Amino acid sequence: MRIEFEQYTFAAMLSINNLSYYIGGRALYEDASLHIKPKDKIGLIGLNGKGKSTLLKLIDGDLTIDGGEISKGKDCTIGFLNQDLLSYQSEDSILNVAMMAFEEAVDAHKKIEAILKKLETEYSDELIEKLTKLQDKFERLEGYSMQAKAEEILEGIGFNTSDLNRPLKEFSGGWRMRVMLAKLLLEKPSLLMLDEPTNHLDLPSIEWIENYLRTYEGAVIVVSHDRLFLNNTVNKIVEVANAQLTSYEGNYDFYMAEKEMRQEIQKNAFENQQQKIKQTEKFIERFRAKATKAKQVQSRVKSLERMDVIDDIVDENAVVNFKFDFKQKSGRHLVMLEGVSKSYGDLNILKNSTAQIERGDKIALIGANGKGKSTLLRIIAGTEKIQGKREQGHNVNMGFYAQHQLESLKVDNEIIEELKQAGTQKTELELRQVLGCFLFSNDDVFKKIKVLSGGEKSRVALAKTLISECNFLLLDEPTNHLDFQSENILIQALQQYKGTFITVSHNRHFVTQVANKIWYIEDHQIKQYPGTYDEYTYWRNQNQVQEEAPTPKVEKKEKPKRVRNVQEEKLLINAQKELAKIESSIEAAELALASCEEEMAKPEVYGNPDKLLIVNTQYEKLKADLASLNTKWEQKAEELDAME
Repeated sequence: MRIEFEQYTFAAMLSINNLSYYIGGRALYEDASLHIKPKDKIGLIGLNGKGKSTLLKLIDGDLTIDGGEISKGKDCTIGFLNQDLLSYQSEDSILNVAMMAFEEAVDAHKKIEAILKKLETEYSDELIEKLTKLQDKFERLEGYSMQAKAEEILEGIGFNTSDLNRPLKEFSGGWRMRVMLAKLLLEKPSLLMLDEPTNHLDLPSIEWIENYLRTYEGAVIVVSHDRLFLNNTVNKIVEVANAQLTSYEGNYDFYMAEKEMRQEIQKNAFENQQQKIKQTEKFIERFRAKATKAKQVQSRVKSLERMDVIDDIVDENAVVNFKFDFKQKSGRHLVMLEGVSKSYGDLNILKNSTAQIERGDKIALIGANGKGKSTLLRIIAGTEKIQGKREQGHNVNMGFYAQHQLESLKVDNEIIEELKQAGTQKTELELRQVLGCFLFSNDDVFKKIKVLSGGEKSRVALAKTLISECNFLLLDEPTNHLDFQSENILIQALQQYKGTFITVSHNRHFVTQVANKIWYIEDHQIKQYPGTYDEYTYWRNQNQVQEEAPTPKVEKKEKPKRVRNVQEEKLLINAQKELAKIESSIEAAELALASCEEEMAKPEVYGNPDKLLIVNTQYEKLKADLASLNTKWEQKAEELDAME
């Protein structure tokens, strides 16, 4: 039995009641329930293989439930971004594919075009009447702005303006997924379901999506292993574990704190119950043979049989405890690039760029897609042809991890056999210890590679890379497809790693935890920030503020003041008083807003949905009042400026 914590129920747009779903006799869900409200922003989390993507498919109707009920309101529309869309192809331009979201408006536009063509040779009142009705309908459906909206979203998630008219089929799976994401966002379903969207987005696009989802009018369920993304977008965490759905009212950080508290309560309850069971069993054993105690013994036996046993807490925080040994230590400089240029046709990646990697560097290579990060990684590895000079240092033993490494795993090998072939001198016991750190315990190590999930294959490939005794690692998107537990293992492993590495990653939490230098490509040059990701972010934001600051005005000679009459002077004084009054109101509104924010941050408020709803309503009203006051201030300031 799990300790049940109080849940608050509200009117739901979609309800899951006593859901059961089985795969090969194994219960993926058993009597699980969840209620989704109209403006819920839900982060769906859990270990890989526990059924997160399956739940989305059950909600969407792609899979059939084995028991229970999934019911939705009559006005509930669902948009689902899943990994199957990677294979979707079309001859249409990506702009036209995205605009398929406005199906009714697009259809009306085609009919309008056909009537206009017909009117060139055949004029009639009937055609004019049809045209007028269609144009009214097109305007009502916001057809005149649909292209601008589609362009805005496509460019927001990383496409260049020049890309918009290229056929969808020309783009890779990840970029096609972005187009389908844009289409979904334009459709604005009342429930938007996103399965690992950040796997296919670069940092600027992730930040854009975060801002978009924060103000999205409908409900959102997002499966993600990017904890910063969850912190910035969701107001509720639903954890999939033990065939159940457990809700936490807050973002990922709140979930971590709340889960720790709940586990402590459950742990205490478990220990108290175990103590009671032992005492009862001891009494039964002691007095079982005594006839005078037979009634009491029988009573205690029945109480044990009726007892609803509380489960112990399972520690999911695996700890990495193996050492990374090198056959030899590298020289001070591992790789030096001098005057390197690289291009693909007209696309320039690097131009006469210079950089070097020194022993002990933990480098995160970040930035937008299309800038050449993976190309640079291959240049460093020495597998990409370049103009310029690449020099490798003394005693450099290099290991490369990328997603294509998963394809190089031998599918008929057992996991333990695959690690043996990594070429190390580790014993089977040592390899089993390594695999234990990567969540493969006991008989798991004898599983065939071909039966593993994508996340499990990633863990095997990462384990092979990390035990390879290389003193220099190149890691291309190593956290893709890893759940939080696996990501935490990789972070610990890299924090203990005494060698040098460079990693391409869009996972900000991962980069924050492992990197001591930040690289990025700008103006076809390799740029370096000599610090952590948090320090780099602060530095970048400060630079942006300075760049966006208005250029100081050149002082001009003051014009002679205009002489005002008595009436004008009176109007000026009144305007100044009104402006001062508005400024006082703004100051009071800002203080009230700050006080409201402090109230929302209190545990007794954010932990109580009823109180939080009241305070949040007050907060939104104060925010609207402040915006109105600022508008009034700008108008009055302009009037005053004209008077002066």
